[in-house]
Amino acid sequence: MLFGHGDDFYKSGKAVSSNYSSNVWYGADLEPLREHLFEAFDCLKSYPEPDAGSLRRLLAEKNHISPAEILVTNGSITAFYLIAQTWAGKHSAIFIPSFAEYEDACRLHGHRLTFFKNLSPLSGLSLKGVDLCWICNPNNPDGKLIQRPDMLEWVEGHPDTLFVIDQVYADFCMEHLLDLEDIHRHPNLILIQSISKLHKIPGARIGYVAASEELIASIQARLIPWSVNSLAVEAGKYTLLHPELFALPLRQWLDEARRLQRRIGELGVDVYPSSVPFFLNKLPRGMSAGRLKAFLWERGILIRDASNFRGLDSSYFRLSTQSPEENDRLVETLRDYMERGGCL
Repeated sequence: MLFGHGDDFYKSGKAVSSNYSSNVWYGADLEPLREHLFEAFDCLKSYPEPDAGSLRRLLAEKNHISPAEILVTNGSITAFYLIAQTWAGKHSAIFIPSFAEYEDACRLHGHRLTFFKNLSPLSGLSLKGVDLCWICNPNNPDGKLIQRPDMLEWVEGHPDTLFVIDQVYADFCMEHLLDLEDIHRHPNLILIQSISKLHKIPGARIGYVAASEELIASIQARLIPWSVNSLAVEAGKYTLLHPELFALPLRQWLDEARRLQRRIGELGVDVYPSSVPFFLNKLPRGMSAGRLKAFLWERGILIRDASNFRGLDSSYFRLSTQSPEENDRLVETLRDYMERGGCL
């Protein structure tokens, strides 16, 4: 288990006024959901549905697939471990740098691993002998995007490989990515998505998997009953039934992300282009993301030290764009750090 993977607000021990470490929509208004969950509180007096069935059916209806083709999990991370367990001992290929839990889940279940740099063109990569290929799209931590036609061409070109495509950040880019209905034409496709990122409720742990009935049945055989709690099911259904309460001003958020990227780049930090509002940064030689994180943390700003992503080193950090006012404060605090030469 990777304890340093992202939002470690829980162990801050101090007030954090700006949290750049968690890739969620910062502007979500949670008051209507809070009121709904308060009214639904009595659901905790009984066991939850063993398979989150009511949420499963609603997700299937919204995405035009069968309930037998979808599985709700306790966050998307549970889905990764279930999939790795289902195909234990197989050969997995993972694009890096990316979310470390793919690798951790595969190692736990005895997979043989191959790693591909995510900057490599798909057309030049061989998947001969690879049983599963794990791709985050848009990718965490750098926001790199594989376009829908390219992804589908690759899936179709490798029918003997199962493609595990993590699309938990699909709501954060302007491009049309894979639809859950694509599983009907691609039996080697497993899609993973999340409710929590868009709705700013990562603590609710609501993820889901879509694949053929046969694949879902194999994965579900490893699912622990009651693994999604009653309030999480209620939260998931509420967000799906009231999309108007969670409208995302995506273009505005992306514009602000580009403004923030420009300002950070002016400070001498390498900023990597991204298709989403979070992005990867590289400090100048000799500077440490760990020290930068400590410096900002003392000032109420939390960032993601990205040094524990495979393929990255101690100079990398990730930011998820916040409000313009917070971003201006971050830039000025980062300017102070850079002028000190990276010394605390």
